[in-house]
Amino acid sequence: MIARQVAQVGGRSLPVYRLNTLVLGAGAAGMNCAAHLFEFLTARGVPRPQDRIAVAAAGIGLGASRMSGSDKQTYYKLGTSPAVADSPMEFLRALTGFGCMHGDLALTEAENSLREFYHLVQAGVPFPHDPEGAYIGYKTDHDPSERATSAGPKTSRFMSERLEAQVRRYGIRIFDRQEALHLLTDDTEGRRVVGLVAFDRRRRASPSGGLAVYLCRNLVLAAGGPGALYDVSVYPRGQTGVHGLAFKAGLRAANMTEWQFGLASTRFRWNVSGTYMQVVPRLFSTDRRGGDAREFLVPRFSSMSRLATATFLKGYQWPFDAQRVTTGGSSLIDLLVTHETRGLGRRVFLDFRENPRPGPGMRPFAVSDLEPEAREYLERNDARQPTPIERLRHMNPPAIEIYAEHGIDLAREPLEVDVCAQHHNGGFVVDTWWRGSLPGVFVIGEMAGTHGVKRPGGSALNAGQVGGLRAAEYIACALGGEVAAEESFGAAQREQVAGVLAALARPGASEAMTASEAIAAIQRRSTLAAAHLRERGTVARALEEARRQFDAMRRDGVRPGRREDPAASLRAEHLALTQIALLESLRDYLDRGGGSRGSYMVMGPGATPVMPDLVCPWTNEPYGSVAENEGLRQDIAEIELTDPERAEFRIAHVAPRPVPRRQEAFERAWARFRAGEIYAP
Repeated sequence: MIARQVAQVGGRSLPVYRLNTLVLGAGAAGMNCAAHLFEFLTARGVPRPQDRIAVAAAGIGLGASRMSGSDKQTYYKLGTSPAVADSPMEFLRALTGFGCMHGDLALTEAENSLREFYHLVQAGVPFPHDPEGAYIGYKTDHDPSERATSAGPKTSRFMSERLEAQVRRYGIRIFDRQEALHLLTDDTEGRRVVGLVAFDRRRRASPSGGLAVYLCRNLVLAAGGPGALYDVSVYPRGQTGVHGLAFKAGLRAANMTEWQFGLASTRFRWNVSGTYMQVVPRLFSTDRRGGDAREFLVPRFSSMSRLATATFLKGYQWPFDAQRVTTGGSSLIDLLVTHETRGLGRRVFLDFRENPRPGPGMRPFAVSDLEPEAREYLERNDARQPTPIERLRHMNPPAIEIYAEHGIDLAREPLEVDVCAQHHNGGFVVDTWWRGSLPGVFVIGEMAGTHGVKRPGGSALNAGQVGGLRAAEYIACALGGEVAAEESFGAAQREQVAGVLAALARPGASEAMTASEAIAAIQRRSTLAAAHLRERGTVARALEEARRQFDAMRRDGVRPGRREDPAASLRAEHLALTQIALLESLRDYLDRGGGSRGSYMVMGPGATPVMPDLVCPWTNEPYGSVAENEGLRQDIAEIELTDPERAEFRIAHVAPRPVPRRQEAFERAWARFRAGEIYAP
């Protein structure tokens, strides 16, 4: 049994659980970490590890691992195709190629890639292999080799479900419907994190008022990205993240400016990457009521061959890429979609019932007229069927089925899409054991800032698995399995819990926003200023507005809205704090001469015109791209909160750590391993 006591704080009787490790987040990364930790502790002879570990989650069936994906959601690993050679050094070059990524992290992800891939295979994730057992790969975006594999549209869901089953077999307790409200800290000998205060939605009417306290020697943050920052988003609805809590505790973040954006459906949130675009569907726009259909791509391409090939390339060049706009490449489609939706207020659809319609002087669509890369791919897959839906049904039936499960028949209706926020490449600072910047904390999955400016598609799944492995190994082998002591819930921690209770009880002034209103304002602001199109003046105005909103929330509180739970006010405040960190980081980047890179285009003075005849409505200037300042690829901006009351942050700039160059003799490496020296700081 997990050690449990009851503490009286603020007139409430609160359950206090004492653990060795609490994993916050029930996605693929968090479940993997919990399972590995049980295995490592068992191997070291620690009795009943299941009584020392727990997982806490806002909702086991929620989050990006369970509720997001694409046509054949990609897992990026070291290459295993029989005829394609690969190595960890080649793998890390793909991870670090566009800058702002630490070499030691890239090497660690590369070296542990196959170890974690085969762990997933053993757990039951149905990755396909050939009769001889080879796991054949394919290429994904920013991938020079055939490293990608897939278990279909639900790859990450399969991962989290199979790993959850493993966790349950081990007897590890999962605390569901727990919303994180505060990270408990101890400043006795320098700050360290010692636990978590959560709102237990299952026990709102209990004497605790729904609050629960988890004391732990190690807290693993695996709660995903701050997807609720954007209103045009493919993240699961309501995925707020816990970045605000982490900032308030004192954790440092890095690369907050770096995200991925790409085409996704909006009614059912799902990336339309891979085969969805490779079958070359028709794209058209309408007015808000669905009338006045237009072939908005046609005027921007010189021929049907170019238009259709660019559409095809959106499949594995799925993320918006500033480098693929100015050359008339595939990301020009994203820019044109954005102009239709956010510029003109229209709606954009993919229609799998029809091929692209030709404009005046264009030849009709034909597979045989595509440029070689696209034509050869479709011919190699025998995908010459007359319509996109037939080509999709031939190549990837599960891509159709996933929409059917959500009431959308791609054979009968068009699919509404937009350019959406999809993944945060930044996050909190970690080392090669995924330790955060404060003792007592590990950060894994999308919360960890392990990616640079660009990354190969699917590499985030590998990074999450490797991070969970590394954190678990370090905890078990370097820190041991002791649970938190009763005295770790001292006067300072009780005072912090009392502060949370007071914040929850604050009613909010009559003029205050509700939590949903506050979050909606945050989302609109991020989508305007910090999505894939960015401009210095817009960022500066957004930052001023964000600060005014945060000050108002601190001054007036947040009113409880209809059907909002008591934790909604803190959720909104934490998201507001996260937005300020994002905008401060972006302002710093632009002030240092940063230009277009990764998955965003910087507009403004000195920009190269992209579409000189079209004006961006929020800048009143033609769409143009400021050239990347490549010198900033060797500059990682780390940000930390210095004044929680005023939301003041400090930014420092560090160089990417180099790739470790070890050439030890086996006997020496073996001796260091036996002595535990590999875990030394």
